[in-house]
Parts: sequence; C-alpha cells; structure tokens
Amino acid sequence: MSSIAPACDANRAAGQEGGDTPRAGMILAATILASSLAFIDGSVVNVALPAIGASLKASGPDLQWVVNAYLLPLSALLLLGGGAGDRFGRRRLLVGGIALFVVASGLCALAPSLPWLLAGRALQGVGAAVLMPNSLAVLGSSFAGPARGQAIGTWAAVGAIAGAVGPLLGGGLVDAVGWRTIFLINLPVAAGAIVLALRFVPESRDDGGAPLDWAGGLLATGGLGALTYGLTLRSAGGGGAAALFAGVGLLMAFVAVEARRGDRAMMPLVLFASRSFVGLTLLTLLLYGALGGLLLLLPYVLIRAGGYSAFGAGAALLPLPLVIGAGSRAMGRVAATIGPRLPLTVGPLVVAGGFVLATRIGGGSYWTQVFPALLVISLGMAGAVAPLTTAVLGSVDAQHTGTASGFNSAVARSGGMIATALLGAALAATGSALVAAFATAAWVAAAVSAAAGIAALTLVAPQPKGQNAGS
Repeated sequence: MSSIAPACDANRAAGQEGGDTPRAGMILAATILASSLAFIDGSVVNVALPAIGASLKASGPDLQWVVNAYLLPLSALLLLGGGAGDRFGRRRLLVGGIALFVVASGLCALAPSLPWLLAGRALQGVGAAVLMPNSLAVLGSSFAGPARGQAIGTWAAVGAIAGAVGPLLGGGLVDAVGWRTIFLINLPVAAGAIVLALRFVPESRDDGGAPLDWAGGLLATGGLGALTYGLTLRSAGGGGAAALFAGVGLLMAFVAVEARRGDRAMMPLVLFASRSFVGLTLLTLLLYGALGGLLLLLPYVLIRAGGYSAFGAGAALLPLPLVIGAGSRAMGRVAATIGPRLPLTVGPLVVAGGFVLATRIGGGSYWTQVFPALLVISLGMAGAVAPLTTAVLGSVDAQHTGTASGFNSAVARSGGMIATALLGAALAATGSALVAAFATAAWVAAAVSAAAGIAALTLVAPQPKGQNAGS
C-alpha cells in the first residue's frame, strides 16, 4: 500500500447525515488513531522487505506477497466493509476492524515462517478494509456542515503525516531492534482507538440499507487474487497462465453478478455510463500503479544496491508526502477554478518526467540522482491528487458519490498491487542487475504515467470554470 493515501479516501463521509457533535475531539481522535493503523502499516513494510527476506529466507516472489497479501483483501473488500458498517453499525465495525488488525499484527510479529507472516498480512488487509471506510463513515455521521469538512480535512492531513512518519519509524526500528517490531507498534495505537471508540463514538447505521453483496465481494477477492498470483508467477518466469485465465473468469463473473444486482451491488455498473468516470478509473489505476511500484522498489534498491540503512531508505522517500501534502490544497483551488481535466493531464505527464529521471538512480549521490526524481514525481502527484477527488465526485450523480469515491480508492490500491506483482524479476536481482532492473521498471512507469495523462485528456469531460464538484 502506498504511503500516499488515494485522493478519494476522504470522500466516503461526504454523503452521511450529521448532527450536533458532543465530544467531537474524542470522536476525531478515535477515527484518526484507527485509520493511522492502516496508513502506517501500508508504508512501513516496504523498508523492512530486505530484512524480512534475509530473516525468513524469502525469494523475490515471496516478498511480493508480503505486500500483496495485505493489498488484496483491502482492495477487494473496501466497499463491502463500508456497506457492512452502514448495515450493522459503524462503531461496531470500526472496533471489530481494529481488533482484527491487532490480532493480525500480533501474528505477523510472532510469525515463525513466511506462510504465517502472509496469513497475518492477509488478516491485516481484511481488518483495514473494515476499519478504513468506517472511520470515515463515523465522521460523516457525527459531524455536520463546515465542522464535517474540517474533521475530514484533519483526518486526511494526519493520515498523510502517518504515511510519511511510517518509513522513518519503521526503518529505525528495523535497524535498532528488528523487523518484527514494526508490527508491535500497532498495539498501543489500536488500544487507544478502541477505548476512545467504545467510550465516545455514538453508534449509527442505515436501517434501510440493502443486503450486503457477499457474492460480489468473494468473486472480486478470488478474481484479484488469481490475477495477482498469475502475474507474480509470470514476472518470476514461472508460468501462471492458468491463474491468469481463472482470474479473468472470476472477474467476469463478478461483473455479471454486479449487473444483476443493479444499484444494490457493491460496484453499481451504472457508474461506468459516465465516460469521465471510466477515464478517471483508468487514470487512477495507471498512476497509482506506477507510484506503488516506485514506493516498493526504490527503498529495496537503496538498501540492497546503494548500501542505505532501513532508516536512510525511509528518510529518502520524505519528499513525496511532504511535497504532495504542501501542494495539494493549492491545486485543489486551481482545479476548482479551471476544472480538473488540465491538471489531471499535466500532473501525470510531470510524474512521467520524474520517472525518466529515476532511470539514472544507481550508485551516485542521493542529491544528484534520487532527490531530483522524487521531487519531480512529487510535484506531478501534487498536481493530480486534489483534482482527482473533484473530478470523481463530479463525474457521477449525487446518489453515487460515496460509492464512486470508495471504488476509486479501491482501484488505486489495486494498481499498486498489480505493479507489485510485476516486480518479481527485479526483487530477485542483485547488484548491478538490480539497478538495471530498476531502470527498466522506471521506464515502464514513465510510460504508464504518460498513458494516465492521455486518459484524462481524451476521456474526462471539461468542467465549467468555477464549478467545484468535490470537497
């Protein structure tokens, strides 16, 4: 999972009803602590992969699954987790998701072998798929008017900080104590979140909600899992055709089930009647796929080929969250003035230029090789993140804004998962071969990012100046 939160994460709360908010600070603190679990854990593992590989004797494909075992259930079950909270109680599901995340983190920390670690990572992904949408839904049901916007903005800002701090904190723990400690830091955070949620968060639900789309959730999970497994095998040179065919078949069955359920589906197909929504979905998949591959492979290369410590590799990534966080608010205002299509075209093209610069990363200085590439990539992402939120919310009718933003968030994580599955050969390389493999991956990421900009230019409809569709 990227340490950069997908733009539409913060918009699930947009459609919820709110009222007066007693003890607002405690409610906000509970949701922030809960979501920080997913933000930190999504970013901290990348800097620990070399240590995990050495400790558990894991190969390149094995290390891919340390990341994707988490991303798979998170991507596939995110919408289902939100729907479960609407139906059975948002506080109940928030606390349940946190508890599951805690149990899973303990399993990861104590894992005696790679299969146990992967099982723990998968459970973490399920827990995150439950707690993330319900932390936002709690904000949506607890706050109203301007207070809601301020609460969501604070939630998103703290999430970005958590994503930035994660690699630094995790790298320091890996260097000083060992990789298992990166999972133990979740325990006190989770304990605080549970106590605050049980004491201060009021229960809320939608009594008129439709039955959960269990068939859709299972088919999406199975299809994405088979597809990811097949791509992982292919990237490592070991076949995978059968898994790829199975994945495509399951995803086709998922589409058929969603078509039959109509508006009761976890992914209503009516969303894709909008050409702009199709273009934004494609842009999100490509752009966040490229970014997810970078965030996985760059720390690995810096540690294995550049001699960086885990802490140093985490610090090397700081330009990304800092520049994106600083620039997104200004770009949100620009998009509200001129419309999102131009920023969504130019931003990914700038990102592509950053990836071209990244092909130079090897054994040279951080300031002459790594920093310029990360700075350009960060500037391009800052230009795209906030306009993407605006465009997604403006591409569908008001009835589907929550589902559209949740689906866009799931697509962003799926992009990172697919990119991770394609990096087996790079993760298996060493020395100069690893540097060469990283350069090849950077060229591919540049092409993918450019394609994301082209998708915005050709598919996203122009928006009248001054019309702000999102928050």
